[in-house]
Formats: sequence, C-alpha cells, structure tokens
Amino acid sequence: MAGFTLELNDDQRQLRDWLHGFAAEVIRPAAAEWDEREETPWPVIQEAAKAGIYSLDFYAQQYFDPTGLGIPIALEELFWGDAGIALSIVGTGLAAVGVLANGTEEQIGTWVPRMYGDADDVRLAAFCSSEPDAGSDVGAMRTRAVYCRATDEWVLNGTKTWVTNGGIAHVHVVVAVVDPECGSKGHASFIVPPGTPGLSQGQKFKKHGIRASHTAEVVLDDVRIPGHCLLGGKERLDERLARARETAREAAGTPSGRVKNAAMATFEASRPAVGAMAVGTARAAYEIALDYAGTRTQFGRPIIDNQGIAFQLADMRTRIDAARLLVWRASWMAAAGKPFTSAEGSMSKLYASETAKDVTARAIQILGGNGFTREYPVERMHRDAAIYTIFEGTSEIQRLVIARTLSGLPIR
Repeated sequence: MAGFTLELNDDQRQLRDWLHGFAAEVIRPAAAEWDEREETPWPVIQEAAKAGIYSLDFYAQQYFDPTGLGIPIALEELFWGDAGIALSIVGTGLAAVGVLANGTEEQIGTWVPRMYGDADDVRLAAFCSSEPDAGSDVGAMRTRAVYCRATDEWVLNGTKTWVTNGGIAHVHVVVAVVDPECGSKGHASFIVPPGTPGLSQGQKFKKHGIRASHTAEVVLDDVRIPGHCLLGGKERLDERLARARETAREAAGTPSGRVKNAAMATFEASRPAVGAMAVGTARAAYEIALDYAGTRTQFGRPIIDNQGIAFQLADMRTRIDAARLLVWRASWMAAAGKPFTSAEGSMSKLYASETAKDVTARAIQILGGNGFTREYPVERMHRDAAIYTIFEGTSEIQRLVIARTLSGLPIR
C-alpha cells in the first residue's frame, strides 16, 4: 500500500521554484507601478509569454497533473508576486476554460490558440457572464442570443459587466439566454471573433484593488456572429434544451428536495483555483509582516518578542496552512473525479478568501503606520484581498452552497 504524503514531487517543486523566481524578479518589482497606473501590464504579460508562462501549453500541463496540484501551486506563486498583475496573466484562462468545457474539438483547436497569441504578438481573451442585474443570480441574466435561420447567424444583445479584459480582448466568450423558459439551463456560450461590429467596451471600472487587471463592461448591440460560433454547435444545444424542458415538466409536480444544479457543480470545480490565489496573497503579506516584526525594535527589543505580535503571526501562519490544505484537498478531489459531497470546492474558496482578508489586515496592523502607507506593499495586498470574497461567488454564496449541500434543502 502506498504511503500517504503531502510532499511535492520533483516536477512540482521545480514548477514552484521557477514560478517563485519569476514572481520575485519580474512581477513584484513592477507591482506598485501598474497598481498606480491602473492599466494592463502588457510588458509583464509579454515577459510571461517569453518565459512560457502565458501560454495554453503551460496551463494544459498543470491541468493534467494527476495529483491536481499543478494549477494551485502555479497560482499561489504568481499571486504571491502581485494579485493584479497575476490576474492579467491568468485572466485569459477564464475564457479558454469556457471553450474547453463547452466547445467542439474544432472550436477548441481554432479559438483557444488565438486567445494567447505568442511572445511577439500577445493576445488576450475575455469571459463575459455577469450582468448589472445578474451576478450571483445567474437566472436573472438578460443578454439574449436569437438564431436567424435564413443567414445561419446568432444575434446578441445585452450588457455584460465585471469582465476581466472586457473590450480590449482579442476574443470574447459570451454567455447569453437562448430559451428564457428553461431558466439557467437555457443559457449558451458564444465566441465573438475579433473586430465583430456591435461589440464595444462600456465603462472601465476604477477599482479598490487588483488595479493592474483591466475590468470593464462589454456592450453587445446587434452583434451578429456565424452559427459555428455557438460553442458545442446547434444540434447539441437543441438536444440539451429538449432535455431541460422535459426535466422541468417532470419536476413541476414534484416536492422540493435536494438541490442539484449543473452550473453550480461547474463553479464548484473552479473555486479551489481562486482559493489558491488568495493563499498566495495571504502568504506574501504574512512573510512581510514576519520579517518586519523581526527587525523593527521598540523599547529595546524586536516587536516579535511581544506576545501581542507573536501570537498574531502564529494565527496568520496557521490559517494560511489550513487554507492551502483545503485548496489542495479540493483540487485533488476534482482531479481524481471525486464528487464534492460536502461542497469542498466552496469550502476551500470560502476559507482561503476570508483568510486573505484577515491576514492582510493583520499585516497592516503589525507594520503600524508604515503598513498604512504605499511605501510598503501590505496596503496594496489588503486592497487586493478584498476581491477574493466577492468574485467567483461571494462568501455568502459559498456558505449558501455549503449549507444546501449538507442539508439537502433549498435554503435561502
């Protein structure tokens, strides 16, 4: 029987050390500048592309790590460098996953490489799902896609919001309603090719944190795209809608029982990745606070010599390690095909994101007045950490998912 171990293998250690070096030498020195500029850090993305980090091949290699730890190891190190820049580097992956999850082999082979470009011609992609009135409530989505049989085209109208790389991306992946009567099961995803008339950038958001990552609205005004840009194809969509209508009829007279939602299950599988990002930010702030506490003297001794500081650092490190273990467990379960019977994906995201907010706040307190200034990076890390409890499902939504999974009841 193989012994249980939490040790990384040689490949994983090499991955971790390589990415840590890139984060330390390239990302972190540029972090303050691009946070102040609130612009996409194209030079850093290009450096990542030259190093082989910003590429489909890199993420595919990590995704197919049989232990499931490739992605969380990579994300933790990149976000240890800086959350805003790291999100600019990995943001295209959101759209790529949307195509990989829903597209045909031909669509995957055609569009995913175009999302990244190459080191000499870096491209971005954007995944457009949230709307002004449909964030956590995906059933409230209003963006419509209507099929024109005469021209074999889909016509998209609506507004998407909180879109990473929105409007500046080479390729946009848009989720839209094709059958309102089917609720969230009546949604489909579409590729909007570069230069398509009718797609434009709306408001660009000036954010509290992750300011090096471009976030904007995407406006769709009679956007006409070829029929082959429907991910998965028309035949598969028609079959899926027929099943959804039949399921709705069968459930109409059935009393409420255990809540099951295919979209929610998909979100569950991606949430450990956000947890890994949060762990990276928390670890960065903790390391700065630990170093500061060991060198800053008051009353003739390092401040870490006081229990009030030492105990905070002990709690910070304990929470970070616990968060990482939850992320690793959920990532391993997903790779092994084990169902999240207790919403382990949401557990990892919830705990890691709340840990990032707590640890970065404590880091500011330990640094005192210095921590409150932009001369030290913990102030920026604290602003960045706030996003983890919001995107990819708020902490409140995570608790709701966990509670529903444990109880089997439609808790509201």
